[in-house]
Amino acid sequence: MIYEKRYDNGLRLVVKQMEGLMSVTMGILVGTGASAETDAEDGISHFIEHMQFKGTQKRNAFEISDAFDRLGAQVNAFTGKDLTCYYSKCTSDHTAACFELLSDLFLNSTFPEEEMDREKGVVCEEISMNEDTPEDLCLDLLARAFYGTKNYGRNILGTIENVKGFSVADIQRYKKARYCPENIVISFAGGVDMATAQSLVESYFGALDKGAYEERKPTVILQNQSLVKRKPIEQMHIAIAYPSVPRGDEREDYVSAINGILGGSMSARLFQEVREKRGLAYSVYSYLSAYPECASQNIYAGVNPANAEEAYEAILEVVKDLKENGITEDEFLRSREQMKSGMFFSNESSNSQMLLYGKYMLYYDKIFDFEDKLQRINAMTYDKAQEALSAILNDKNKAVAIIGNTDTPFKL
Repeated sequence: MIYEKRYDNGLRLVVKQMEGLMSVTMGILVGTGASAETDAEDGISHFIEHMQFKGTQKRNAFEISDAFDRLGAQVNAFTGKDLTCYYSKCTSDHTAACFELLSDLFLNSTFPEEEMDREKGVVCEEISMNEDTPEDLCLDLLARAFYGTKNYGRNILGTIENVKGFSVADIQRYKKARYCPENIVISFAGGVDMATAQSLVESYFGALDKGAYEERKPTVILQNQSLVKRKPIEQMHIAIAYPSVPRGDEREDYVSAINGILGGSMSARLFQEVREKRGLAYSVYSYLSAYPECASQNIYAGVNPANAEEAYEAILEVVKDLKENGITEDEFLRSREQMKSGMFFSNESSNSQMLLYGKYMLYYDKIFDFEDKLQRINAMTYDKAQEALSAILNDKNKAVAIIGNTDTPFKL
């Protein structure tokens, strides 16, 4: 059973009751992230996510983590380009106690100065760690090559200089503008009923003021760049982005199917051609990044530097063949089945369901309809999948990024 509740202050609640489960996953989703930041705020969404765990009016940082552990609960958070999520999973009998803890760290954080100083060091180390993770670094560079240095091109972690300079006033200013009830969805999934979830939300969030919400819509201008960053490492990391259809586009299911054919599985064209037939890469795959205004079809490969040019050309050949000659009906049917199985697999996980229903409510302001989605996937046709190819993989707005022991970018 799925329920929703909307409050006068703009807050939304969605509950997916999953019969037979003895656990609950609960999440507080905020519609903000790196894409909503100014240059001066670069990295602040992620830094706030860290600081929310560092002390409230009645618990210090240790007492927060200790309280979750005493319940046997898991707790974590993440920041994306347009989403920040705080979530916890516990056994059903601890639902009330766990939600009180999650609400406390979300609503009542005090941002102690000594914790600020320590956490700045932690986040700076995370930024340094990202510099030592070439695959992540390559995909960050690809976002910059595709979108530029603003909005969706921002690195979620921000810069060390910015992080060191953030103040409590900066945090409070940003939260006042973005952590507003009309920009928040609370999502429950698992062994929980609507009455319990609603009672808990109203107890802790019922008095939340509407605030002074600032809607920040990114202005997107695709950059069509080829960027390189030198790193004295053994592999060359290659990433390519092509324009795709934005989130909510009527063709998004077809584009997802095409992504599966291109590089979403071991039977996909990139894996078979670049790895299996030519032996040019151990890791090669594709994925979609979709936002309200824009989207990208991304490809990544980690290769031997001696084979980098050949691997890059092989990837471009796969894309060109897909674009010019289309997909086969057998590929389409296989990818469509993979989409369906992915839905069924995620339907068995309370973590996945909490995030799915929470994000859908946040992005589309309505409940995700599993049966409708399944029917739409079943109704997909091979001919329309072929037509969707015309909307993506446009060379004119392609972007490329490489990380490796070189200063020479690839030609677009």
